Amino acid sequence: MNRGCLKVGMVLRLFSCLLRLAMLSLVFAVVSLVAQDTPNSPTPKVQPDPPKIQPNPDDLSQQATYQVPKRIFWIIPNFMTANDQPENQGPLTPAQKYNIAWHQFWDESAHFGNVIQAAISQAADGLPHYGQGWGAFGERYLAQERDQFTGSMLIYGVLPQALHQDPRYFRSGRGSAWKRIAYAASRVLIARTDSGKPTFNASQVFGQLGQASLSMLYYPKQDRQIHGVLEGWAINQGYNIGWNQLKEFTPDLGAFLRRHSKKKHKNDAAPAQDSRPPLKSTD
Repeated sequence: MNRGCLKVGMVLRLFSCLLRLAMLSLVFAVVSLVAQDTPNSPTPKVQPDPPKIQPNPDDLSQQATYQVPKRIFWIIPNFMTANDQPENQGPLTPAQKYNIAWHQFWDESAHFGNVIQAAISQAADGLPHYGQGWGAFGERYLAQERDQFTGSMLIYGVLPQALHQDPRYFRSGRGSAWKRIAYAASRVLIARTDSGKPTFNASQVFGQLGQASLSMLYYPKQDRQIHGVLEGWAINQGYNIGWNQLKEFTPDLGAFLRRHSKKKHKNDAAPAQDSRPPLKSTD
C-alpha cells in the first residue's frame, strides 16, 4: 500500500475510534442522567422482607416506545430505525426499501459528510494519484458521492430485496444498559427476514464489501488495492457498532430532556411560598 493510503487509513481509523468513544460516552451519560432522575428512597433502620411485587408491564415497555427521531442531533438521518413494536414489524414492500435507500443517499447531510471526507482525504494525500488542487478535490468528492450511492442502494435496497431481509434497525428499549449495548452491537451481524425471523445480516456485511469493491472501478488505477478495500470494510464495521448505539439510546436522551423540561416548567410556574412565620394576634 502506498504512503498516501496509509496516511488516510490512519486518519480514518483515528476518527472512527474517537467517534466510537464519543458514542459510548453518550450512552453512559444517558444512563447516568436517567439514574439521577430517579430519587433515592431513604433506607429504613430495620430492613423488612421485601414484598413480592410483580413489575408493571407498562413501566417495563415505556422505554421501548420512546419517540424515534427522524434525525439524530437534528442533522444525521435516522429513517431506518423503528421501535420493536408489533405495529412496526410488518414486512416492507420493495418500494419502501428503495425509498429508505434513496433517502440515505439523497439527504443533504450525506452530501455535507462527503465534502468533509473528501477534505480529509485531500489533506492526508489519500489516493495520491488524484493529485492536489480544486480539480483533484472535485474528483475525490465525486468518488465519495458514488460510494454513498452504491452503498445506500446495496445495503438498503438491492440486497434486502433479493435476500428478503428487513434493512431497518429495531430498537430493543428493554433491559439493562449493558444488555442493550450488546444488543445494538450484535445487530451488525444479525438482521431480520421479512417474516420477522433473525438471520445473518448479509445485506449490510456484503453490501459494504460490494460498495468498496465497486469503488475500484472509478478510483485511480494506481491506487486500487485489495487490502485497501478490506481495510475500509473493517473500519465501517467498527463504525456501525457505534452508530447502532446512537440509534438505540438517542430516544432515551430525548425522553429525559423532555421530562426535565416539563419539570422545570412546572417548578417555574408554581407560586412561591411565603416562608415568613405567621403574625401573632395582639388580642
